[in-house]
Amino acid sequence: MLNDELDSSELGTLEYWEQRYKNEIKNYSDYGDTGDVWFGEDIVERIINWLTKNIAKTSKIADIGCGNGHILTELARLDYKDLTGLDYSQTAIDLAQAIAQEQKLSIKYEVTDILEGLKATYNVIHDKGTYDAVSLSTNSKESCMKYMINVHEALRPDGYFIITSCNWTENELKDHFKQYFLIHQTISTPQFKFGGKVGNVVSICVFVKK
Repeated sequence: MLNDELDSSELGTLEYWEQRYKNEIKNYSDYGDTGDVWFGEDIVERIINWLTKNIAKTSKIADIGCGNGHILTELARLDYKDLTGLDYSQTAIDLAQAIAQEQKLSIKYEVTDILEGLKATYNVIHDKGTYDAVSLSTNSKESCMKYMINVHEALRPDGYFIITSCNWTENELKDHFKQYFLIHQTISTPQFKFGGKVGNVVSICVFVKK
């Protein structure tokens, strides 16, 4: 259960992301820059490696808060067939669609707010940073609970929910999601040492539904 709460931030607002992706669309149009890779290429590679080793290429995969669609374009190049990108920002979806079209990749994109629920069910639901943003919204405890319920409902019984966070540790994620999910595996990420303690800048957990 979610016991902790972060201070709200503009990162938890639709207005922030609409403006950010308007700028990224302009950069893409002017310079061909597809935008930021959130948490870096190394983290994406670790997620992709796990998926390719564990998930069939015919699986139905959703990326919630897909942004520019980077992780989906990587999967499409590896011949994954049923990919859907979901984001509540129309400008993010516009950018992702433009990139996929130019690169001739078959990816579906939909404007969808995870807090309002998903329209389909999936074998894999992936999130890299969206739960972090939800955690920074106003009324974050209520929003985080809606997030968990909606992901749980949209995940097929034998499916996997993969979440990457820079706001929450592995143990905190396990605690937050324990009402609806069981930990299946953690994906290792780079560690740092400070004051004699070891930690991770980013945490990646793979959950299965209860």
